[in-house]
Amino acid sequence: MRIGFGAPVSGAWATPRNVGHFAERAEDLGYDSLWAFHRLLTPADREALAPVYRSVLDPLVTLAYAAARTSRIRLGVSLINFPFVTPVYLAKEVASLDVLSNGRFDLGLGAGWQHEEFVASGASEERRGARAEEFVAALRTLWEDEVSEFDGEFYTIPPSRQAPKPVQKPHPPVLLGGVAEAALKRAGRIAEGWLSRSATDLSRIHEQIATVRQAAEEAGRDPDAVRVVVRGVVRAGEEVTYDAGKRLRLSGSYDQIREDTAWLAEQGVTELFYDLNWDPLVGNPDAEPKAATARAEEIVEALSPDA
Repeated sequence: MRIGFGAPVSGAWATPRNVGHFAERAEDLGYDSLWAFHRLLTPADREALAPVYRSVLDPLVTLAYAAARTSRIRLGVSLINFPFVTPVYLAKEVASLDVLSNGRFDLGLGAGWQHEEFVASGASEERRGARAEEFVAALRTLWEDEVSEFDGEFYTIPPSRQAPKPVQKPHPPVLLGGVAEAALKRAGRIAEGWLSRSATDLSRIHEQIATVRQAAEEAGRDPDAVRVVVRGVVRAGEEVTYDAGKRLRLSGSYDQIREDTAWLAEQGVTELFYDLNWDPLVGNPDAEPKAATARAEEIVEALSPDA
């Protein structure tokens, strides 16, 4: 199983210095990938959402910054909420980032869930599954075809050319999020992989993986080739409990977290990235910046693949 790390995009540790430093440090420590996430805005009520969402850097800008400071580590976004952007604009951004990183980018897509973002973006919350299918198809013609053309229900691309093309062929990997059965099946059927969410019950992730891979097999694809990428919400140093005292996976001592990592590999997870943005002592904008950075430094070292 490949091990990645969440880039500093949220809260107190999300500074220019830390974006560059942790990208370089993760690469030096043997991490396979660096991940960001997408949040446009939050409700006016500060208590409506968790602190991790209150102050978030743009993921593609952040990863472009990280690309300039690294040479090997893969760069991924988990995930871009596609209803808020057009496929032609995102295709251009992704191709550019893929070129500038020399073919190191993974694109995660999700359907969005925050009502305020839909309203502010002028996007519809209806039929997001059907839109996702078209969005992926539109991206692929823009990336793969010399002359791109798409005529769908939601998106239209007149015969046209977009260049430069991505470095990765036939296109950068597209990973889909979502937890509904239809979303899991869609990931298995049309995407290179599936992305879990921060609130995923990891103790039951094998059930979701089985749905994804069964859909891949039914679509005539190799189910073992479909990637399963898990955001590992790490709670280092404290055992978080739920459901009558059960320990939350990836919480507790470093030894416990490593044991959980090995267990996730046995469940069929192909990639896990430790994301400290959800740590209230790191990704909360009200945390003390120096203390947040110091805690992140300790964790990135302690959990490194080469440790």
